[in-house]
Amino acid sequence: MISEKRSLEGIKILDLSRFIAGPFCAMQLGDLGAEVVKVERKDIGEDTRAIDPKVGGESLYVMMYNRNKRGLGLDFRHPDSIAILKDLAAQSDVLIENFRAGTLESMGLGWDVLHALNPRLIVVRISGFGQTGPIANRPCFDVIAQAASGLMHMTGQPDGPPTMAGTFMIDFTTGLYASIGTLAALKARDATGMGQVVDVSLLDSAVSLLMTAIPEYLLLGKEASRNGSRDRYTSPANNFLANDGEWVHISAGNDTIFPRFAKRAGLTHLLEDERFCNALARMDNIEVTEAEVAKWAVLHNADDIVLMMDEAGVPCAKVARISDVVNSPQLRHRKQIVELDVPSVGKVPMQGLTIGLSDTPGSIRRPPPKVGQHSDEVLAEWAGYSVEKIAGLRAAGAI
Repeated sequence: MISEKRSLEGIKILDLSRFIAGPFCAMQLGDLGAEVVKVERKDIGEDTRAIDPKVGGESLYVMMYNRNKRGLGLDFRHPDSIAILKDLAAQSDVLIENFRAGTLESMGLGWDVLHALNPRLIVVRISGFGQTGPIANRPCFDVIAQAASGLMHMTGQPDGPPTMAGTFMIDFTTGLYASIGTLAALKARDATGMGQVVDVSLLDSAVSLLMTAIPEYLLLGKEASRNGSRDRYTSPANNFLANDGEWVHISAGNDTIFPRFAKRAGLTHLLEDERFCNALARMDNIEVTEAEVAKWAVLHNADDIVLMMDEAGVPCAKVARISDVVNSPQLRHRKQIVELDVPSVGKVPMQGLTIGLSDTPGSIRRPPPKVGQHSDEVLAEWAGYSVEKIAGLRAAGAI
C-alpha cells in the first residue's frame, strides 16, 4: 500500500548552494519529501538565473535543478543576514553549501559555530577540490574537474583532442554523492543524536568514475587512452552506421553474447574463424572484428537492427537524438519526462522522478521559486519571526 507520508517528510533543508551540484542535491532530497528553502541573493538570485536559454524571461537552467523548494532572498552583506541564517540553521536538519572552501568560515558560519548552535545539524559541503588539501581553495567547475581527474584525457576519438562529456556529469555525480552522504548522516543521527559534516568534491567524484584506469596504470603501467565509443575490454562493442544514416550501438563482445549476435546477423562463419573465436581473440583482431560488423550493419536500417538484436538477446540501441528521447514510449511510460506548471512561464517539460519507491514515492509539489518568493512565510514558520520583525528586516534591506 502506498503511504501518504513521503520518505523525508519533516526534514528541513537550508539550501545555500548555487550552480548545479548543490541545487541538484537539494532537489533530489526535496523530491523525496524534504522541505527545502533555497537561499539566494535578494533581487538578482544566483548567477545561473542569468544563463540562457530562457522561457518567459526565466532560465531553464535554474528550473531543471530547483523544483520542490521555497525561495528566500537575503542581502548577504547586510549585518542582519548572518543572524537570520543562524536562526534558520538552528531549526534545520541539513544545511547545503557549495561555496569555495573557507567561505562559510569567513561568514562566521563555520562548523564549530553551526554545531554549537544546532548539534543535530548536518552540514553538506560541496566544493571543487574538497575542504582540505593543497589546492582546496582553487575555483572549480565541472569541466575543470573533468580535466584535472584524467577523465577528459580518456574521452574522445583516438586521433582527436581530449574531450569533455556532453553534459555536466561531474556536477550531477557530485550532487548524488552529496545526497547519499546526507542520507547516511541522517541515519547515523538516529543513533547518535548528532549531526556531522558531509564533505564531497567534484574532483573526488570525477576520480570515482575512472573505472580501472588507476590500478591499470599503477600495477600494469598502462595509461588509459581515448577510445571513442569503442568498449575498452570487449569486441564488437561500438557504434555502427546503418543504411539510413543513423547509428546504433551494438554490445556483443563477451563470449555468451557474440554467438547470438553472429547467428542472428547471419555471420555464423565468424564463429569458425580463430580470429573471432573468443573475447581475447576478438580484441587482438578488433579492427577486423568491427569491420565485419560494420559491413553487416550498413545493409540494414537502424530500427531493424535494434529489433533483430532484441530478438537475439543482444544489447543494442539506436543512438538517439533528443527528439527521439522526448518521444520515447519507454520514458513516457516511466514518467521520466513530465510537465511542471511554472507561473508566468506555463508548462515546462523536465526530467521526472528518477528514484521509484513502492510505498513512499517521491513527488513534485512546487515549481522552482522566484528569488525571495517565500521569504516572509519561511521566516515566520522556521524562525518564528513576527510580522513586525519581517517588515523591519525588509525595510532595512536585509531581505
